[in-house]
Amino acid sequence: MIYLDSAATTAVRREVLEAMWPHLTAEFGNPSSHNELGASAADALADARARVAVIFGCRSSEVVFTSGGTEGANLAVSGIALARPRGRHIVTSAIEHPAVLESCDYLERFHGFEITRLGVDRDGLVGLDDLAAALRPDSTLVSVMYANNEIGTVQPIAAIARAARAVGAAMHTDAVQAPGSLRLNVRELGVDALSVSGHKFGAPKGVGAMFLASGTPIEPLIHGGGQERGRRSGTENVAGAFGLAVALELADQSRAANAARLSEARDVFIRDILASVPSARLTGSTLSRLPGSASFIFAGTSGESIVLELERRGIVCSSGSACAAGSDEPSGVLLALGITAELAQTAVRFSFGEGIGAAELAVVTGELQSAVATIGSSRTN
Repeated sequence: MIYLDSAATTAVRREVLEAMWPHLTAEFGNPSSHNELGASAADALADARARVAVIFGCRSSEVVFTSGGTEGANLAVSGIALARPRGRHIVTSAIEHPAVLESCDYLERFHGFEITRLGVDRDGLVGLDDLAAALRPDSTLVSVMYANNEIGTVQPIAAIARAARAVGAAMHTDAVQAPGSLRLNVRELGVDALSVSGHKFGAPKGVGAMFLASGTPIEPLIHGGGQERGRRSGTENVAGAFGLAVALELADQSRAANAARLSEARDVFIRDILASVPSARLTGSTLSRLPGSASFIFAGTSGESIVLELERRGIVCSSGSACAAGSDEPSGVLLALGITAELAQTAVRFSFGEGIGAAELAVVTGELQSAVATIGSSRTN
C-alpha cells in the first residue's frame, strides 16, 4: 500500500507508543491525586508540557493540552472572543477548517458577533490589503490557518499577526497541518494562540495541544475541576500528552531535512501529473505550499471515482478533507478559489510524509494516469 492521506491522519510512531506505555500501565495515576502515583503522573504531565513548550518557543505555563485540533480551535475562537470585552468583530478566512468557521457561526448566531470572512485569491492566499481593510477598532480576534488541509497553501501568518496586533486584536492560527513541515515558534509567528492535533504527526488520535499567550483572557468551554490552570477542565490524558510531546519533538528534529526531500519529490510529482493527465489542474499555491501536499481537479471525471480506483490499485488518497467525508456538497475551500461546484467534485488530494519518496510517487503518477483513462472510458461506454 502507498499511503497518501497524511493530512487526514498518520500512524502512531513506535517511539511514541513506547514512550506512552508506562503511563498506560504502571504509572496510571491521576495527576490531581495527592498520592505517589498522582505525583508521578503530574511530573510526567509537566515534562510533556515543557517539551511542547520548547518546540513552540514559549513558557510551559502557556501550553494547554486538549483533545485535538477541533477542541483547540473552538477554545481559541470562542474562548478568546467571549472573554475579551474590546469588541464583537472577528476576522477569519473563507477557507478555514469547520472547527473555526462553525465556532464563528456560533458566536454570530448566539452572541451577536459580526464575522468578516475574507475571500482568498485563486491560490488560496489571504490578501494582506483585504485584511487591513477588514480590521476595525472593535476587532477582537483574527483566526487564519497556518496551512490549508485541502490544498496545502501556507499563509503569511507573521504578517497577518502584525496586522491584527496593530489594531489590538488577538491572533489565532490553526496549525494542525504544520508540525513536521513548518516552524512552530510562536514568538516568530507573533500569534496569541496556536492549536495542533497529535494524530497528524505520529501521536494518537484524541490528544492535542494549544499555545495560549500569558495574559490572554479566555473563557473555558469545559467546566469542572479547573485542570490546565482553569482553561480546560477534565482529568488530563497523561499518556496522550506525553506521546504528543515525543511525536512533536521527533517531527521537529527531522523537519528541515524532511521538508526539503518532500518538496523536491512533490514538485516532480506535480510536474509529471500535469504533463501526463490532460484533464489535471493543480489547486492551491505553486510557491507557498506544504512540502507533502499536492491537490488537483480532473475535469470530466469524478474525484470519488478516482480515489476508489486508486485504492483498488493499492494507493490511498482522498477526495478532500476527512472532516467532510460523506458529504455531497462541493468543497467550500475550492469554491472560495473560484472553482465551479461541478469541477470541485472532481478534486483529489495527495498528502504524504516520511516513507514516501520519488519512487513511490512515480508509481502513483502512472497509476493515476491509467485510472483517469479507465474512468473516462467507462463514462463514454
